[in-house]
Amino acid sequence: MSMKVIVDLTTCQGYACCMMEAPTVFDLDESAGKAVVIDETPAEDVRSAVEAAARTCPARAITIENG
Repeated sequence: MSMKVIVDLTTCQGYACCMMEAPTVFDLDESAGKAVVIDETPAEDVRSAVEAAARTCPARAITIENG
């Protein structure tokens, strides 16, 4: 099963919790103060880290779509 990772930039507050949980998938655009997805369709072996990032996001700005 594949997944697609989406960050809602209107909701994101730039806490960077996602970056700490899944650094190969998320980064921080320091000029905008928002998270960016550097790998929108990551491999299944990082699913648990991506799910943890979504759970720990204080702004609830991360969505994982299963394809």
